Amino acid sequence: MKDAGALLLARARAAGARSIAVVGTSKNAGKTVAVAAICAALQAEGTPFGLASIGRDGEAIDALEGIAKPRFFLRPGALLATAATLLPRHPAVEVIELRAERGALGQIALARVRAPGYFEIAGPSSASASRRIAQRLTELAGFAVIDGAVDRIAALRDSDAAIVVAVGASAATPAHAVDDARAFVARLRLPRFDPALPALHVAGALTAEAAAELARLGERRQVVVADPTQIAFAGRAFLAIAARLELRCERGLHPIACTVAPQSPQHAFEPRAFLQAVAEATGLPSYDVYAGEEAA
Repeated sequence: MKDAGALLLARARAAGARSIAVVGTSKNAGKTVAVAAICAALQAEGTPFGLASIGRDGEAIDALEGIAKPRFFLRPGALLATAATLLPRHPAVEVIELRAERGALGQIALARVRAPGYFEIAGPSSASASRRIAQRLTELAGFAVIDGAVDRIAALRDSDAAIVVAVGASAATPAHAVDDARAFVARLRLPRFDPALPALHVAGALTAEAAAELARLGERRQVVVADPTQIAFAGRAFLAIAARLELRCERGLHPIACTVAPQSPQHAFEPRAFLQAVAEATGLPSYDVYAGEEAA
């Protein structure tokens, strides 16, 4: 059985990254389990790190679905960024900074764990604030782990983080889940533009309507956005447009691997077949964190 957390950490380091962001293709994609595995690997080797979330994670019960959720178990020395209202009482943590950034649960605090236990993480409301928090944790700890959110990848803008894509069993069939992963990773891996070739630079986000109109008009130049987060459409719509336009970006992102969660409250897929299909569709090494399996 492989230690998926340690393998993901090794891949991030090989890419020269000082942070890992795990983002899911859907809800119940297993991203929090992947984040917890990376944190466990860092704690096992005694490496300082900071933990943050773009949303809200680590609570015992899902507020929307009422089902049990994975928890974050942190040991002394780890840093975390979360709403101050969610911090346990002293002496479990030592508050290092009270930040200007705020989220749905109030002011964000940076704290150092003093006593081992389970912690809930809630991030700020805006993508720019999330980026500032992640950068500050990297400065303080040397390495940061970010639990992402499928609908807030703008928080990855201008980031050098190694990105892990968590793929779940929320789609109706394994084929649909694999297609979603293929499209998601393809958008994150948008190639950089070639300055030697003709290009149409798009200011701000490229919408599905604008992209479809460019395709209808037979645009042959590179269609260039600032970074992949500025592509404002996903899934099969992205794959269809990408087949008709030369979509490119000025600054790329850095997806390094996928993880899979072959079971969800809705569906259960055959684990090994699903893992292999995700690896083949995305072209990325893929891991089943639950079973300790790897597919190249």
